[in-house]
Parts: sequence; C-alpha cells; structure tokens
Amino acid sequence: MGHPALDLASRTAVVVGGTSGIGLALAQGLACAGANVVPTGRRIELVQSTAERIKHLGRKSLAVTCDVTRRSTVEALLEAVCAEFGRVDILVNCAGTTQRTPVLDVSESEWNTILETNLNGALRTCQVFGRKMIEQRYGRIINIASLSSLVALYEVAAYSASKAALASLTQSLAIEWARYGVCVNAIVPGVFRTDMNSALLDGTPRAQEFLLRTPMGRFGNVEELVGATVFLASDAASFVTGHLLVVDGGFLASGVNQ
Repeated sequence: MGHPALDLASRTAVVVGGTSGIGLALAQGLACAGANVVPTGRRIELVQSTAERIKHLGRKSLAVTCDVTRRSTVEALLEAVCAEFGRVDILVNCAGTTQRTPVLDVSESEWNTILETNLNGALRTCQVFGRKMIEQRYGRIINIASLSSLVALYEVAAYSASKAALASLTQSLAIEWARYGVCVNAIVPGVFRTDMNSALLDGTPRAQEFLLRTPMGRFGNVEELVGATVFLASDAASFVTGHLLVVDGGFLASGVNQ
C-alpha cells in the first residue's frame, strides 16, 4: 500500500501529447497511481489505442483528439472531459516538437512552428484548463520542460527558447493561481531516448557528449519520470508550486566527471 497522499484514485488527468514517448509513459503511470486518464494528441488512431491501454489498466478514459495549435480543439477536449468526469484535476503538457538547425539558418516559419506548439500550445491548454481548475479551487498542472530550459543545447535554439519560456510561464502561472489551490510545476527531464530525439542521439558524437556529462553514464528510461509526475500530481505536493523538478541522472550538477 502506497502513501495515501500519493494516491490519485478518483482524480481525472489529461495528458496532452500523451500517445507516445514521455507522454505515453506518464499517462500510463498516472493510471497506475489510480487516476482516470485522458491521453490526447492529433492522431485519432493513437489516441484510441492509448485510451484502450488506460482502460486495460482498470481506469476510465476517453478518446478525444486535440491539436494545441487550435484553441477550439482544446476547448472541445475540456468539454468532453467535464461531460464524462465532471471535473479535471491534473493537466500534463507533453506536446512538443524540435528541429536541429544552426541559428543563422533558422527560418521564421521553423522558429514560429516550434514556439507555436511548445510554448503557445502550453499557454492555450493552461488557459483553457486553468480556468476550470480555478473555478473548482483545485488543480495540478505539470509542464514538461527540458535541460534546454536552463542550459544551451547546440543548434536547437528555437526548441531551447521555447522551453526556457515554458519554465518562465510555469512560474508566472504558479504565482497567479496559487491562491485558488492550483499548483503549477514543471519537470526537467535529462536525456531520455524517444522517437522524437532518436535521430539526434543514435550513435552520434552528441550522444557521447550527453553520456560523458551525465554522471549516471546512461540515458533515462521514460518510466523514470513517472514518480516525479505522480508526486507533483498528488496531494503530497500541496505546498509545491512554481518548481522545476529535475530528473536528469546528475547532468545539471555535473562539472568534471572524471
């Protein structure tokens, strides 16, 4: 039996970008902790198969698509979740995109596309779901930030700018919404191999540098982000807001490792 403050039974969680990579692992992890989970994304077949996974874990779910670049779909998602569950307690923002390009070569359209999803998309979901959480005087919002919220990563300036801004937005929302019982935090993952970054990592000098700078000497497994997420989503974190919780195998603490 786990600690009662970490139990998410009867809670409703929405995981945006919850059908692959980190988001999928977190959707399943929240379900294992007791929550009913609505994993969403743009592709209906992935949304449906992930919702089925949640149901196989013995929880309730819904299959509703959402594109964070279109506010109307975010509003429709909230409406569907509230119609089914009556409330929404937990929002996890995992939708993200990246592209490796030297800064001099980044087109305005590439820059804007990345910020539109990673930053503006998170703002939209926080505004739409945050309003409901403020009304019900309870909420937990968890944004997925990045090492690049805090340190520069080579040739991903648009991604880094979006994630640094997301860390700042997390703190702004935290101080505005604390009085309403809504806690807003972010998780800063170290290097976790996912479909999104595998091309940047597999057998590359970049991967070797990441490993050299990570004291644990390996990439993370996405399941290793579940504990931090369950904590921030739970009543155990009732006095934690505006915090960046780093899960990085020691990367940010690393100076000289040998």
